[in-house]
Amino acid sequence: MPGTYFTGRKRNTHRSPNEIFIGAYFLPESRKIAVLPFAAKLFAVTDENGEKFFEGEVRHYGLDECSGDDVYIADLSTFRRPGTYRVTAEGKRSAVFHIAENVHKTLLHDTLRAFYYMRCGCGLDERFAGVYAHEKCHTALAEIYDGGGELDVTGGWHDAGDYGRYVTAGAVACAQLLYAYKLFPGVFESFCCDIPESGSGVPDILSECRVELEWLLKMQRPDGAVYHKATTFRHAPFVMPENDNDKLWVFPPSSSAAADLCAVCALAAGIYGRYDGEFSERLKQAALLAYGWLEKHPELVGFDNPDGCDTGIYGENDDRDNRYWASAELWALTGEERFYKTFHYLFETAFEGERSYVRTALGCGDVGGLGSLAYILCERPERDEETAAKLKDGFYYEALWLEDKVKRSGYGAAMFEQDYYWGSNMALLQNAMKFALAERFSGDGHFRELAEGQTAVLTGLNPLGICYITGHGEFRCGEPHFRPAAADGIDECIPGFVTGGPNRKLDDPRLREIIPPGTPPMKCFADDVECYSLCEVTIYWNSPAVFIYGYLNDK
Repeated sequence: MPGTYFTGRKRNTHRSPNEIFIGAYFLPESRKIAVLPFAAKLFAVTDENGEKFFEGEVRHYGLDECSGDDVYIADLSTFRRPGTYRVTAEGKRSAVFHIAENVHKTLLHDTLRAFYYMRCGCGLDERFAGVYAHEKCHTALAEIYDGGGELDVTGGWHDAGDYGRYVTAGAVACAQLLYAYKLFPGVFESFCCDIPESGSGVPDILSECRVELEWLLKMQRPDGAVYHKATTFRHAPFVMPENDNDKLWVFPPSSSAAADLCAVCALAAGIYGRYDGEFSERLKQAALLAYGWLEKHPELVGFDNPDGCDTGIYGENDDRDNRYWASAELWALTGEERFYKTFHYLFETAFEGERSYVRTALGCGDVGGLGSLAYILCERPERDEETAAKLKDGFYYEALWLEDKVKRSGYGAAMFEQDYYWGSNMALLQNAMKFALAERFSGDGHFRELAEGQTAVLTGLNPLGICYITGHGEFRCGEPHFRPAAADGIDECIPGFVTGGPNRKLDDPRLREIIPPGTPPMKCFADDVECYSLCEVTIYWNSPAVFIYGYLNDK
């Protein structure tokens, strides 16, 4: 039997009181399934008044290993009538779900608008933020650690549940948004997400990305090196951002930070040229400067926290995929042969053995797939078509491998047990991105169904019946590990944030008190503000959501 599920400012540690599980949002033509963790022969689709609109037979799937449930499948794909419904069987029911042509539009709006709520340095105006408005934050000069001097690092996005700002994480999140714009321009050219820049003539998604890009430019030294992060020495307590007044520090450069800044600035330079030529040129010069520093430092320049610092590390033990991405983006931007040669050298040498998957990895730590995208989408005549075909095939075969995971999941998740780690919803959404890219590069339309299927898992088709996006779904995360949401005194969480998701690695002893050892991976979750490894939010968990909802809104 399910446990009690609470909404509001209480801990949500169990599954929804509804005992049939279904995603919350579907296009009329979508594949739609509900999962029943109990035996039944027939199911029905009813409205809130109990009126029946559809009926079908239930199919026994069998044991779903990641949930531990013996599950049955109700397939209602042929039911396409727009409206709001529940699935019922054996006197039990699902949460409400919605069918509509524009059903994913609000999700796109809110997951993109979430970046506005993460802005640092400025206050959030009540005209745009409503009850979630707050004063200016983190405006003091930062001290350069182990280097002397001070630096203005105002701006950008807060990274996650904390108030740190990290170059590699920010560059990847920004790049995923920029690729969403680049691949689905028809969606984003006129898409309004109600931010101060709306109506400026620049697409809102680009106005939001510029907030982060301007901050990234501040993190570059005159010699091209890029500071790894700007944070306080310790995470702030759960206070509003304007009340985090600890001393800010800028921490030493890393080669991954330099390469990621190089890559995203080159990508952005090619996009912003039609809107602001001066800004585009600044981005290009920053990318070239960072690349020059990388050429002078061919070795890995890693990063680790100094003693006493507990903010995020985002350390990497291999930067070849970062350099692969940087060289691809600069070649796509400039056409210079030196970048082309470096890209091809890394294409041939950087991804052997266990690293072969990195060529399709879309971040945050492994970014080779972003470099592959840069090469595939570049229209320069000197592009080697054989290499481009290999890279497209990489996404296609990756999608086929993920499809096999879907077939082995009663809930349709492209996930195995080992995929349920800290930030598992990022993996879920990046898998959806790979299905979307496989469809684009191969023309195989069935991948679209698989991509949307991952969003169903995110929004309720899971053994807890929970929507992992704040502010959405009948039963949803409401207590994320997110300082503004915890400190603002408002019952309803800021909408549009993707929370981390189930994590089978119950490393924190406190988690083992909440979640019994041996709990199946998909059920290792608690909606509890203190459980950072389960329900934190981050910009690079939201960016793949924006990408996939942009894809699903693209006609």
